[in-house]
Amino acid sequence: MKNRIKILAFFTLSTLLISCEKTLKEYNPSGITAESVFTTPEGFESLVNAAYSYQRWWYGKEEGYSLSEMGTDLWMSGAGDVYPDLTKYVNLQGTNGAVSAEWTALYAAINLCNAGINRIGDSGLSATLKTQREAELRFLRAFYYWHIVETWGGVHFTLEETKGIITTANKTPKETFYQQIIDDLNFAVNALSPIQADYGRVTKPAAMAFLSRVYLFNNNAIEANKMATAVLNGNYGFQLQANYADLWRMDNQKNKEVVYAISYSTNLSLNDLKDNILNPLGHSRGSNSGHMLFLMKYDTETGMTRDLTYGRPFNRYMPTRYLLDLYQADDARYEGSFMEVWLANNPDPTKRRPGQNLGDTAVVATRKSLNATGKNYSLYDRNAIYNAADGKVKDQLRYPTLTKFMDPTRPSFNEAQSSRDVFVIRYAELYLNAAEAQLKMGNADSAAYWINQVRGRAAKPGKSLSITPGQVTLDFILDERAREFAGEQIRWFDLKRTDKLIERVKAHNPDVAPNIQSYHIVRPIPRNQLDAVTNKDEFRQNTGYQ
Repeated sequence: MKNRIKILAFFTLSTLLISCEKTLKEYNPSGITAESVFTTPEGFESLVNAAYSYQRWWYGKEEGYSLSEMGTDLWMSGAGDVYPDLTKYVNLQGTNGAVSAEWTALYAAINLCNAGINRIGDSGLSATLKTQREAELRFLRAFYYWHIVETWGGVHFTLEETKGIITTANKTPKETFYQQIIDDLNFAVNALSPIQADYGRVTKPAAMAFLSRVYLFNNNAIEANKMATAVLNGNYGFQLQANYADLWRMDNQKNKEVVYAISYSTNLSLNDLKDNILNPLGHSRGSNSGHMLFLMKYDTETGMTRDLTYGRPFNRYMPTRYLLDLYQADDARYEGSFMEVWLANNPDPTKRRPGQNLGDTAVVATRKSLNATGKNYSLYDRNAIYNAADGKVKDQLRYPTLTKFMDPTRPSFNEAQSSRDVFVIRYAELYLNAAEAQLKMGNADSAAYWINQVRGRAAKPGKSLSITPGQVTLDFILDERAREFAGEQIRWFDLKRTDKLIERVKAHNPDVAPNIQSYHIVRPIPRNQLDAVTNKDEFRQNTGYQ
């Protein structure tokens, strides 16, 4: 498609490699044509490394969070939300910046994967490495096409590299996308190694794990269960972290629960900053920004000032009351996911309350209903944050804060970049994928068994969260996925997959409920794409959008 999907010169795309992975070896073939670069092992490795880097356009980025977590039953807009048309479905159209940015990056990634797959025969790689790299590229193509088809539906599809300007696009059935996605993933499963020397490269169990997710979306419970249990029973060394909160420690990023991650460099200068050579799309991507997006506006409260511990509060997203209420008192995942108390950190005593010392409680923002009488701190309880009658937002500035992505290791408290990796697939997902597949096959006993593996880790010491087969429903599994994966860039897709998006938003997100319509199960095609194509009668906007 003209101007976005197609016109990037391929040799320029090939050089987008320097910041692709923390540990991938890199090579910059500056000034060399694609034909010569990709017939050398070093040059072809640059293509593969570059293909990985486009995952960073979605994972750990505000656009990706807005598309994958917002507009669901779990999140409402904070005062700093910059995409309310997207996150609240308020006159959402193809001019939305997040939608356009992700479309551009995903199709650039597809073009690079297609080029690599079709050129690998002339790469000069050894036979063994050639098979491995083709499997990686096929996984990545499936990964990117899955995001495309689930976000926009049956849009443009091609398996060929584009070298020049093409001004036509096709509308391809969703089934065609899924057939190719499954074919590519099966190739990857059969060819990939169980482990990789370079952290961040896809492995055989990661491909199986993603395939289990894909089969759920393709309504194939038998194969979804097969792939999930192949990882669970495959002796690949994965295990749940004993303490849920430990998952999010900055010194514990490469833990045994991580099946597949998008890695960011501790050298922040390498994380996809704008560069006319290394980043031909011309956008400054930076590092993981998730650490800022879910934080309440604490730094204007009495006794508080912005610091590394509490983070840089962009105040974009806040939890729905429904999400907060999903966690039982005995569920350690609440404290492992949310913060309700801020301790006075302002060194200036005139900026603190009388009698308030450093380290004393300065702010409480809680899901509970509390009496503030006689307390020497600011209190925002559930009835101050949400309307008691219907749960609509009353205070978009103060609320329990998601802490999963916070990063106190940044070089300064105003630093917007974080080296935190993004966990795309955790071992816990395989348990819940298997549970959902078993439920669809009519095996409530097996579904409860797999769910209880996750809930066993979630229970506080000495407590039990075990459920019985009779408690297992699709809604229960969705609630369990909310408790386990809140904020982890999967919720919108989970609700869409289960045909629950409209129902659950209307039931549990009162700020968004009046706006969501049936056509919102796909996103609008970017307006500039529609303007650029010449076959406008064939390639039209998705229904409901202009």
